[in-house]
Amino acid sequence: MQLTRKKGQAERDAIDLGSVNVFKLFNKYFIPTLLGMLSMSAVTAIDGIFVGHGVGSDGVAAINICIPVLMLLMGVALMLGAGCSVVSSIHLARGKQRVARMNVTQTLVFATLITLLPSVVIMLFPNTTGRLLGSSDHLLPLVKDYLQWFIPSLLFEMWMAISLFIIRLDGAPKLAMWCNIIPAAVNIVLDWLFIFPLGLGVTGAAAATTISLIIGGAISMGYLLFRARHLRPVMPKWSRKSLRLSLRNIGYQCRIGSSALLGECTMAMLIFVGNQVFMRYLGDDGVALSE
Repeated sequence: MQLTRKKGQAERDAIDLGSVNVFKLFNKYFIPTLLGMLSMSAVTAIDGIFVGHGVGSDGVAAINICIPVLMLLMGVALMLGAGCSVVSSIHLARGKQRVARMNVTQTLVFATLITLLPSVVIMLFPNTTGRLLGSSDHLLPLVKDYLQWFIPSLLFEMWMAISLFIIRLDGAPKLAMWCNIIPAAVNIVLDWLFIFPLGLGVTGAAAATTISLIIGGAISMGYLLFRARHLRPVMPKWSRKSLRLSLRNIGYQCRIGSSALLGECTMAMLIFVGNQVFMRYLGDDGVALSE
């Protein structure tokens, strides 16, 4: 009976995108989405404050060196999430729920594969990655520590970024908001704990971010796998025809969401070039000032 009550409550809390008034729909989505985005922006600022006070300018510079590669992967996640949500919404509007679910599955599988490859390469060659990103010999140990502790969270970050689009489309914007707020709160608490009382420095900052992203990714994927109303992933097919259709669908999604990738790539390139210029003319402290 309790399970039935919880299911009924979930049904009442969900939003029927096909019947709700447009203005009410906007209000129901705008505030949760805004609060979620503000919470993540606050984390970025607080991260910089904690690292700046607890580690110093070298810690901030080391993180800034790593930012471009992280922004590139986030751009891929936003591209896939936006494209998948558009394509899936079209199929849902046409009553093709299983096709929409298959698109969600294809996106998550593709995102997993393209995230694991660079993650493994960076974990195997952290020093080389740091030098390619423009790190000096002085900053390289900190850059290496940050990469090795942060890179394992990239897959969860990718899952969370894509899932937030799908969760909103599934009619649960409040859950998507909490998928941002809970990891943000955990990150802030762990940042303080690891950097100040435990004195773990940049390693602590990376570990705090990794743990918070794992929590956010687990919550969002848990919803999609077990609680989603319309867009629960299905078992993928591995035949040649299915793989060809999957690649075609992924191509559609990438074209639709390419503007998000372009924006993140532009910012990543600006930060990368800025780091090179600051490093050349102002040294390590100049890279820290670009925060």
